[in-house]
Amino acid sequence: MGGTKRSGDRYQFAGVDLGGIRNRNELRVINMMGQVLEHYPDVSRDVLNVQDIYALALNLLPARYTQRFSIVLNDPVTDQHVRDALQKAVEQVRANPTGPNRKFET
Repeated sequence: MGGTKRSGDRYQFAGVDLGGIRNRNELRVINMMGQVLEHYPDVSRDVLNVQDIYALALNLLPARYTQRFSIVLNDPVTDQHVRDALQKAVEQVRANPTGPNRKFET
């Protein structure tokens, strides 16, 4: 990877720590996941399903990367956008589970 190093959750290049750069939507998705999943009691909260829902929801939203201490004046991604992405992700996981409730065709 030519000068790139990953150690745990730390990303570095040329001695510069890039670990403080995050997608602002990550925490928003995590914080809203519980309230959205309340409407889907049939969806298992096993590790793979939760990870799939999280990743799918993030992929449905535009990335909003910021550095530590960034001031965000305008965020075009609303809470409703996050809820909609989570709902789509939950419905996709419910239709195609990967965890212990996965349905295999015989």
